[in-house]
Amino acid sequence: MIDFSNIQNSELKNLELLASQVVEGFITGLHKSPFHGFSVEFSEHKLYNKGESTRHIDWKLFAKTEKLYTKKYEEETNLRCHIIIDNSASMHYPIVKEQQLDQLNKIGFSAVAAACLTEVLRKQRDAVGLSIYADSYQYYAPEKGSNRHRKMLLEQLELLMKTRSKASTKTFVYLHEIAKKIHRRSLIFLFTDMFQSNTHQKELFEALRHLKYNKHEVVLFHTFDGNTEFNFDFDNSPKKFMDVETGETVNLYAENIREQYTDLVNSYFKELKNKCLQYKITYVPVDIQEGFHQVLTRYFLSRQKMM
Repeated sequence: MIDFSNIQNSELKNLELLASQVVEGFITGLHKSPFHGFSVEFSEHKLYNKGESTRHIDWKLFAKTEKLYTKKYEEETNLRCHIIIDNSASMHYPIVKEQQLDQLNKIGFSAVAAACLTEVLRKQRDAVGLSIYADSYQYYAPEKGSNRHRKMLLEQLELLMKTRSKASTKTFVYLHEIAKKIHRRSLIFLFTDMFQSNTHQKELFEALRHLKYNKHEVVLFHTFDGNTEFNFDFDNSPKKFMDVETGETVNLYAENIREQYTDLVNSYFKELKNKCLQYKITYVPVDIQEGFHQVLTRYFLSRQKMM
């Protein structure tokens, strides 16, 4: 796990700066870990192979790592990536007064993670697009690689963190629409908490399957709050629980249903994993309490698969 304790919460006001610092911290951690392959991909270097020209060896990097790497250039990277974010009311849980790095809700986490991915793609000179949906298709930007385009996406992500959504989820409807817009082979990242009524489960998985058309590599970041949504970690005092999308409420003691609740949640997570495996979609459960390393690590794994 990467330590972000040196990044100030105030820097959330500058998403571009924050994303840059998170990514740099992640890469620094990789250099200290056995996963050198990831850092090679990010640093736009590749391991030197015996017999290759020595003209492009990065001798400064050799001085730091005692390994020979050659520089990668723009023509060697041509990845296209599309980031999709669920902006329904449930993604704005838990309620926070102000988004802070150590106190993000699901939409705040997804926005910062998306900004970090955008920063990585900038360094790789790759194209990135963005879609945001809830009960309507709220935003769409095609995959482009310009600096102006990237800043426009960051502005949209900042707005996403500041605006509270009360919309319900229609994931399956808008994934079909997004799939129709992405024609060229791309790496697709979807951030959603997968809260969907049981009556729409079949449609949801069909929509995920649609994203696999045109040989896209699809990664589902199943975003959740591990403390409360997975472990149901509430103190044993009477509480009113409310569905933020339907407004339905129930009064209960958490301890009375915790075991039954966690069994059901575990079962649902396993079902999602198995369905994604069936459709050849990479399923990544992402606990917002555990930091961005889980998202960035998956980027590098998926990128290696695409290239």
